[in-house]
Amino acid sequence: MLLLRSLRLFQVARPGSRRAGPGLREPPPSWPWFHSGPTPAASPPSKELLVKLRRKTGYSFVNCKKALDTCGGDLKEAESWLHQEAQKEGWSKAIKLHGRKTKEGLIGLLQEGNTAVLVEVNCETDFVSRNSKFQQLVQQVAVGTLLHCQSLKEQLPTYSKGFLNSSELSELRAGPDREGSLKDQLALAIGNLGENMTLKRAAWVKVPSGFYVGSYIHGASHSPSLHNLVFGKYGALVVCETSERKANLEDLGRRLGQHVVGMAPLSVGSLDDEPGGEAETKMLSQPYLLDPSITLGQYVQPQGVSVVDFVRFECGEGEEAVEAE
Repeated sequence: MLLLRSLRLFQVARPGSRRAGPGLREPPPSWPWFHSGPTPAASPPSKELLVKLRRKTGYSFVNCKKALDTCGGDLKEAESWLHQEAQKEGWSKAIKLHGRKTKEGLIGLLQEGNTAVLVEVNCETDFVSRNSKFQQLVQQVAVGTLLHCQSLKEQLPTYSKGFLNSSELSELRAGPDREGSLKDQLALAIGNLGENMTLKRAAWVKVPSGFYVGSYIHGASHSPSLHNLVFGKYGALVVCETSERKANLEDLGRRLGQHVVGMAPLSVGSLDDEPGGEAETKMLSQPYLLDPSITLGQYVQPQGVSVVDFVRFECGEGEEAVEAE
């Protein structure tokens, strides 16, 4: 009897036995979706989506893939996520890089109708100033300044001129089709390029009928993607008054701008100023840059226009004074 009971227990405990003896439970069924290994990864985003997001934002394929994975393949959400992350990273880098000298950069000129603006955006190296993303930042600053100027509704019988400092520039809108301010775009650029940058200054001129704004950028460069923006290391705007619209005004304005850039006058002066002495800093009594045998006043007078004002920007000027302070 004892032997028979022992044999039964042996059958229950035997490996591979499918019978369950009294008091023993069947093992739980193995559900098809249960596994102890890692969770299978979601399907990767398509190459077409990656390329499209990369072209639209300019961020790396690694970041674009991460954005699409995070946003479940939604292109619009992925673009927004990328900008938010870049801005966070940009602000973080901006704090780390704050105080590093920004002596390089570009002067940007944008002219539309009776309005013209000059802007200066600085960076640490000339290498970055040649980068398309930095040049896009210069364009955004120029467009923001132009929109600000055009939003000023006062009607004046004469021209108007204004300046914006760094903090004022930072608060301007980045453009009609962009969210946020210029300081947000600055953070994005710092995050992308890894250098300290500053929105240094801007000047705008707006003229009514009977006036003309001449402009000049030294060593001017154009980019097909930046529309009407012209950029270089020196720039000038010259306000002229004329009784009639002349065919050669554009060329005349460019020559006057060349003179302002090359001779760096401090004031316009008058046609009655005698050359020499303090008059050397007055525009009209200076030797004309393209023909030093005559003064600029002697060159302008037969043209039937009057020079009434100018603005001159030189990239990086004033940094020595700031450092000395």
